[in-house]
Amino acid sequence: MINNKPYKQPISVLVVIYNDQQQILLLERADKPGFWQSVTGSLEVGETIQQTAIREVAEETGILATTSAIDDWHQINQYEIYPHWRHRYAPEVTHNTEHVFSLGVSSTTPIRLSPHEHLQYGWFSIQKAIDMVFSPSNREALVQLPQHW
Repeated sequence: MINNKPYKQPISVLVVIYNDQQQILLLERADKPGFWQSVTGSLEVGETIQQTAIREVAEETGILATTSAIDDWHQINQYEIYPHWRHRYAPEVTHNTEHVFSLGVSSTTPIRLSPHEHLQYGWFSIQKAIDMVFSPSNREALVQLPQHW
């Protein structure tokens, strides 16, 4: 436990959000300014991966997605957790398993950020988004996104 909160589970989602103009929504992390990413978040006890994706989209963007709107790519990435975020996990945990999803929305969809998680958001061309994200798995999902439009 950290600060009387249970450790994060090393199972997460990555949800790439795009609009009808083929622009990608990216969020700038509050805890690491300059680090841009798609929606991400860890599985909570009792949740399915799909429920985690829907919850994280709502928490981070204010978008209320439905189960039928979220596209499960059935793709799993495993990667080493960045050292500066390992304190959130149990001491023996060094790797995370990430499940990839996408969500298409209207370009007029309002975005409401969670201020403790993100500083700002932007809609970017796919190439600009690929160049901006810090995570290799997020970058690879953006490269693969046109197959899911």
